[in-house]
Amino acid sequence: MKKLPLHLKILIGMFLGVIFGFIMMQVDGGKSFTIDWIKPLGTIFVNLLKLIAIPLIIASLLKGISDLKDISKFAKIGGRSILIYVGTTIIAITIGLFAVNIAKPGSGISDETIATLTETYAGNSSISSKISTAASQQQSGPLDFLVDMVPSNLFSALSDNGSMLKVIFFIIFFGIAMLLVPEKSAKPIKDFFDGLNDVVLKMVDLIMLTAPFAVFALLATVIVSAESWEIIVALMKYTSTVIVGLLLMIGFYLLLVGLIVKKNPFWFLKQLAPAQLLAFTTSSSAATLPVTMERVEEHLGVDKEVSSFVLPVGATINMDGTSLYQAVAAVFIAQALGVDLTFGDQITIVITALMASIGSAAVPGAGMVMLVIVLQAVGKFTPEQIAIGLTLIFAVDRPLDMLRTTINVTGDATVSMLVAKSLGKLHDPKPKNWDDNLENL
Repeated sequence: MKKLPLHLKILIGMFLGVIFGFIMMQVDGGKSFTIDWIKPLGTIFVNLLKLIAIPLIIASLLKGISDLKDISKFAKIGGRSILIYVGTTIIAITIGLFAVNIAKPGSGISDETIATLTETYAGNSSISSKISTAASQQQSGPLDFLVDMVPSNLFSALSDNGSMLKVIFFIIFFGIAMLLVPEKSAKPIKDFFDGLNDVVLKMVDLIMLTAPFAVFALLATVIVSAESWEIIVALMKYTSTVIVGLLLMIGFYLLLVGLIVKKNPFWFLKQLAPAQLLAFTTSSSAATLPVTMERVEEHLGVDKEVSSFVLPVGATINMDGTSLYQAVAAVFIAQALGVDLTFGDQITIVITALMASIGSAAVPGAGMVMLVIVLQAVGKFTPEQIAIGLTLIFAVDRPLDMLRTTINVTGDATVSMLVAKSLGKLHDPKPKNWDDNLENL
């Protein structure tokens, strides 16, 4: 009997998790049972992925740089990656503005719904913390993002998945230094990290054996922890607008894969599916990164020297789905509150959302912080209106966060293929299985 592909197993786990979650909502004590006994299984899985993210970035990036033999090649990879990431982000924001200006979802929100949402989430600690976080980020200087990239303590950066850019900076610096010393001196270090890379990728394979059970636990937890379904229905037009925009962005990626990379778009989606499904359930590009790297290298055929730089950087600076959401949410809030946005204001949204996406944390909820920055940059919203605006979309932020993270990961994989194609670093996939060397034990 033929084994089910991993992405189908994950889909089955997701489906059963949703069903289980709805059942537990109807059972007395079902929510507490799910939180106490089911949620930890998903949390352990996510922690395992986060555990190996930094070691994988270190080993993979060092291997990629040391294999280049030529620093100028690395400069080409970095320059093209960042240029394409900026281009796709601008397109994502433009698609979001296009969708929200046509659908006008905010015009259908009644004053009663606004009053209900404001009363429900008044004083919500999560909303307050995001506003204060955005305020602190806005106080930073124009070059502070460069300062933040350079760690003062490597071990402190290694202990925090949110400091991914700091780790990448050190590894690039270290890798370039390796290229500049005699090959004989660098060889022991290169051999060690080559071996470490293989071991960590095998750890990814082993962790993914539990993925169907983990996504069951994660989605069951999301369902039982959901906000009021009546509020979600009231915001359905806004939610639908975001989803349409995200689907258009997926279509854009598939167009790039088909026309430029010359690969079948449906094959691309099939090979990337496990990473996309994990991005959906975890809402974290950082947690999904080890799986994204494994799928892109082994199943899409991108050389490690490209993927090892493009994907970790993308998990930090490429927020296409999140940026698209910023555009829709900002205009939606303006429509609902009766704030008139000019063409110039919407250009401000494009620029601010682009800048806010660079260095945004690759963790759940970062999009709300970015949204506050975007709304403040427009200059037409009072602090009270910004707080009300966040309450308007807070109920549906988690499910939309799951969707936009999926787009972020898909964008990372697409850009890695584009860069690899342009440099002649795209080859036939060579997937590995978790038990490849089991017979030797």
